[in-house]
Amino acid sequence: MAILAECPQCHKKQSVRNKVCNCGKDLDKAKRAQKVRYWIDYIVPGTGKAKREPVAGAEDPKAYSIEEARAAEGKRKAQKVETPRVLQRAPEEKMTFKELAKWYLGQEKVKALRYFPTLTINLNSFNQELGDTIVGQIKPADLENYQAKRKREGQADAYVDRQIEAARAMINKAFDNDMVTGETVKVFRRVRKMLKRGSNARDRILSTEEFKSLFDHLPGHTKSILATGFYTGMRRGEILSLTWDKVDMEKRLIKLEAKDTKDNEPRTIPILPELYEILKSTPKAIHVECPKCQKKQPARNKTCECGTELHLHVFLYRGKPVDSIKTGLIKACTDAKITYGRFVKDGFVFHDLRHTFNTYMRKAGVAQSVIMKITGHSTDEMFRRYDSIDADDAHQAIDQYGAFLRNLDQTLDQEENGQ
Repeated sequence: MAILAECPQCHKKQSVRNKVCNCGKDLDKAKRAQKVRYWIDYIVPGTGKAKREPVAGAEDPKAYSIEEARAAEGKRKAQKVETPRVLQRAPEEKMTFKELAKWYLGQEKVKALRYFPTLTINLNSFNQELGDTIVGQIKPADLENYQAKRKREGQADAYVDRQIEAARAMINKAFDNDMVTGETVKVFRRVRKMLKRGSNARDRILSTEEFKSLFDHLPGHTKSILATGFYTGMRRGEILSLTWDKVDMEKRLIKLEAKDTKDNEPRTIPILPELYEILKSTPKAIHVECPKCQKKQPARNKTCECGTELHLHVFLYRGKPVDSIKTGLIKACTDAKITYGRFVKDGFVFHDLRHTFNTYMRKAGVAQSVIMKITGHSTDEMFRRYDSIDADDAHQAIDQYGAFLRNLDQTLDQEENGQ
């Protein structure tokens, strides 16, 4: 029986005597800051099986106290003497994955997640195959078979990975609430992603000529949506959910709150004169429908009678918020003779407008830090992924290199001539 310390940086479990983790983390300093979580290793009496469990849930302060860890270890030692079996049956030994998913999706904090609808879809897809399986009986091979089957059905690697990731997030949450043990966490942690690193990176950018042609062929209600993507680099979801209270036409700014963005970071995006004219001509709704009670009322109302706060969406179709422009975009691409599709050579999809914005901003000489602030890219790696280097960039680089060599030769010549 032993107490283990979990490194807060790489999460490796190790001896409490270690002062520094292999990853370089100062464990002594982390312990003083109560950032080291403690675990107990022991053998389950009568089975010979090794067992590892946390001192407490991740959100419980007791989990980070060495005194609590020693007390828990002492309790296990006493139980080992008193009873041939230390633990009752873990919930994972009798709960199906579908039952666990119902518990997880019912958590208020989970329901408040911005991507909750997508999370529900991914877990429901997982439940179609393994929903009736006891959680503790799911093996790595079951997850690998799931991946292979979904791929045979034509699902993209990235989409299958998101389904597995949703299941893994649920298992981690259940572990923090003592509903599953570390053995189950280990099963879901071992499964590898299908999508290879960088294999889904795209470098398609829309030329200004293509943008103008596509803009001309789009239905009226989608033109401003395309223009917003082209001139701001905003994500499709951020654009479609945009409301007029986030648009400051006087200061020419779009102000997104943390809840409006993928990375939960507020962002302010300047409005170019070209986009300003388009937004200025975008019609506003006369009536607004309450999302809770569905009652229609004048657009000037800020609050519904039921107490729900009302917001006017910027992009509407027949008085209702636009939820997709895919159909119109595909037809416009066909009419404009632009190849459409994510998995088609040189195919264009709406998300490529972010690549386009990043690339053109960089070509315009805008500092990378400023571009990242506008687009919401939190890391250099993600910025580079959305920035495309084309033939013009390569020619410019070679020209700069040539100029450098010529200047170098000229300097050497001057030194030889004693100038």
